[in-house]
Amino acid sequence: MTDPGEVRASDAEREAVVEQLRVASVEGRLTLAELTDRTEAAYTATTHAELALLTQDLPMGAGPVPAPAHQGGRQGGKRRWFVGIMGDTKRRGTWRIDQELGAVAVMGDVLLDLREAEVRTDVVDVTAVSVMGDVKIIVPDGVNVDLDGVAVMGDKRVDVLEAAPGMNVPVIRVRAYAVMGDVKVLGDSRAQPLKRGLAAWREHWRALHGDDWREIGRRMRDDAREVGRQIRDEHRALEHERRERRRDYRGY
Repeated sequence: MTDPGEVRASDAEREAVVEQLRVASVEGRLTLAELTDRTEAAYTATTHAELALLTQDLPMGAGPVPAPAHQGGRQGGKRRWFVGIMGDTKRRGTWRIDQELGAVAVMGDVLLDLREAEVRTDVVDVTAVSVMGDVKIIVPDGVNVDLDGVAVMGDKRVDVLEAAPGMNVPVIRVRAYAVMGDVKVLGDSRAQPLKRGLAAWREHWRALHGDDWREIGRRMRDDAREVGRQIRDEHRALEHERRERRRDYRGY
């Protein structure tokens, strides 16, 4: 007879756990790093027992899903600003994010470390302005980052190991305006590692798998990037072939 805990998990069951984790985050029970860790583990889980480990310290049957505090549009509340003018402003450690954020660096530096923050919104929305300064935003690897904006004699870039396509992971949306300055979004692997204790679920998971779940997640992201590269290469080859045919046709 099959052990109930060893029954294979379905895609729907994984998504249900991911949704439970999202609700727990909005309720302030998980930090952004914990949410990202557990979400990645949920998508790589193969059995009911592995999924159960991810929610064993969360309340069961929490009731209706709370309405998302932010869907990506403008909020009614005020934006929370962090400003560094000819100086440094840093926000790290445990803090709450329940509104849009703003960072302004004028000949100074602003550092926002979101990893230990309690995120009460579905999307973390940041407006970053850098004038001869540096705005650095640190996030856990495994989130999705949406960066847009303008850089004039400056730089805006993302250096984050993002989740594989199709995963319902936290989203960090950054609108960057850099004038002779930099706006950077860095993942955990590109910043000073976050020191955090092992949760009970992670200790049990490692007892089952060692550190394989991290490797699985990395392989999934690498495979997604490789598929993307192949698609881009094929598109370039088709465009090149089309231009060559057009050139040959004009030559007749």
